[in-house]
Parts: sequence; C-alpha cells; structure tokens
Amino acid sequence: MEANEQAEILKKISPYVDLKFYPFGKQENGVCEIIKRESMYNGKGVVYMISTIQSGELVNNRFAQYMVLLNKGDEGGFHDHGSKKEQELYVIVHGKGKYTERRGENEIIKEVEVQKGNITAIQGIGNYHSIINTGDEPLIIFVVATNEKP
Repeated sequence: MEANEQAEILKKISPYVDLKFYPFGKQENGVCEIIKRESMYNGKGVVYMISTIQSGELVNNRFAQYMVLLNKGDEGGFHDHGSKKEQELYVIVHGKGKYTERRGENEIIKEVEVQKGNITAIQGIGNYHSIINTGDEPLIIFVVATNEKP
C-alpha cells in the first residue's frame, strides 16, 4: 500500500478517532502499520486494518487494531475464530453497521444493527461472524483477538 493511500485513509478517519496507544512506562505509539484487505473473507469492498499496538505488547493478545470500513457496503465477510483458539471482540468506535452471526455454513442465529459503543464477542469452532458498513460515514471498529489459555 502506497504512502499516499495510507495518508488519505488516516485523513478520512482522523475526525472520528485519535490513533494513539499509551503503553505503561513507555512512549506513546502512533500508527505502526496499515494493511489493505480487499474482499476480506470473501466480503465486499475494502477493509483497512490499522495497528497502533505492536505485536507482543499485550498479554494473551494475538492482535489489537482498528478495522476501518470506509464506505457503505464495505464488509468483513464470514469467518470463525475457534480454529485459531481465540476470542474476538469488536468495539464499535464510530459509524453504523450490521453484525451477523451464524453457526456452520448457513444457520443465521443473529443479525443486529450496531453503532458507537456496542461490543460484540465470538469464540468457538463453527461459529462465524461478519460485519458490514450500513451508514454514510466510516465504520471504525477496535478489534481485539485474545488467545485461549494454554
């Protein structure tokens, strides 16, 4: 991903979120990495993963980063976390979306409209989730995936 595109993404979301991490006893972190994921898990559009926390800075953490769906219709497609032996939380920071859960390939068990302040959680093999931006502003989610205890 080119520096110009990264700068443009940060400019678009900066009115809604200040991307800083303040680790105990250390200097603050800004943006460490931005990854562009097209058709993430067979979803539509583009998802940007923005890291402010470096790998290994949190206990039992696989990752903690912002997921940004800039445009209406951008989607993180269905995926599970049980095979990775982790739990994943979505903390909605800005925007509106539709969060969907299913068991297996077809059994939809929940569809909810989410907005700022809502939190979702998933774990377990065969449990899938997806999220789509349904609003006219960026959907910004802070995502935390924790590893299962050994």
